[in-house]
Amino acid sequence: MFQSTADLICRMTKPPTDRGRWIAPLVNGEVSNQQGISMNKPLTFYVMQIHRHKLMHLMLALAILLVTGCASTPEIKPLVVQPTAQPRLVSYALSLQGIPYRYGKESPEEGFDCSGFVRHVYKKQGIALPRTAKDMALALPSIPKAAVHSGDLVFFNTNGQPFSHVGIYVNNDNFIHAPSQRTGHVLVSSLKNDYWHKHFIGVRRP
Repeated sequence: MFQSTADLICRMTKPPTDRGRWIAPLVNGEVSNQQGISMNKPLTFYVMQIHRHKLMHLMLALAILLVTGCASTPEIKPLVVQPTAQPRLVSYALSLQGIPYRYGKESPEEGFDCSGFVRHVYKKQGIALPRTAKDMALALPSIPKAAVHSGDLVFFNTNGQPFSHVGIYVNNDNFIHAPSQRTGHVLVSSLKNDYWHKHFIGVRRP
């Protein structure tokens, strides 16, 4: 295996080690048919063949470099909000970024679904919430969106049913949640995102 793309390119563009065995006779004038070189072809023919061979290897190496460059481009990452300078509840929620999504679970060890994540975070602060997003929305007082602040719960209609998804508001239109199996883990999203803006339906305050 090659240690790096640069190592691969160096190896590909390096002249074959056996090339000198038939270049030397050309330079020294010791050409023979046993060496597979035509007596009727000028020296320049073989020189051009060598350069053509090197050019082909160089082009292939550049193509590989381009492909590996695209492959190393990082995926678009979710928003990053640091736990520092946040209310204790929100700081704890942010510390759980990256925990896997697991339907029906509500612990860092097993993972979270959306309501399980919210329930776990509030339970750590001594506040008991219902288990499902819909029950949370029905049990808690409604808050105008303009009055939302850190720690409030934001609700969405994501499957054609009201209050089918929930997250915890952080600040600056950002909220943290466990979105779905497809997304895969707890992350921070923005209410300004087209999808979440379209599916947003309300705020509740525990």
